[in-house]
Amino acid sequence: MKFRLLALLSLIVTLLSGCGYNQVQINDEAVTAAWSEVLNQYKRRADLVPNLVAIVQGYAAHEKEVLTRVTEARAGVGSLKATPELVNDPAAFAKFQQAQSELSSALGRLLVVSENYPQLKADANFRDLQAQVEGTENRITVARNRYIKAVQDYNVSVRTFPNNLTAMVMGWKAKANFTVEDEKAISTAPKIDFNAPQPAAK
Repeated sequence: MKFRLLALLSLIVTLLSGCGYNQVQINDEAVTAAWSEVLNQYKRRADLVPNLVAIVQGYAAHEKEVLTRVTEARAGVGSLKATPELVNDPAAFAKFQQAQSELSSALGRLLVVSENYPQLKADANFRDLQAQVEGTENRITVARNRYIKAVQDYNVSVRTFPNNLTAMVMGWKAKANFTVEDEKAISTAPKIDFNAPQPAAK
């Protein structure tokens, strides 16, 4: 009798460990942690933007369109509710990614504006903020790469046998991952034309 009980318990433990439940939980936690770091870096960038805009405004007040677009893009990012649950909602995830992409684009144009204002480029506060923004962009890239890997591990764990059976019973689905903003654009090789007119020397 005791032997049968031990055998039954042993079978249950084997089934539980073999169904992938624990591995999926481990991978799910890794995705959550990686996503938190992505949000952390995006938050850092969003916090830097108002100070950067304020400094640029002092030197390039008539660049209103660029400044307005950065401010609007920053507001768009701030209006989104970035939570760990976002990775389970593909539509909300895509909206978040689009808003961050718009802010990246607007920030890029803002930094290009600085090229037209030597005094702005020489401003110590601007240089410091510019370096912080550029450093944050690198951190975002690293955080996104870690998130992409974590989601890959999780998605593999819920889509492969026998874990997929457990996932189906538990209602676990593959999570959304980052994609390039414009896949068609990056698939086209850039054209290099050395005969193009050069900008006038300053």
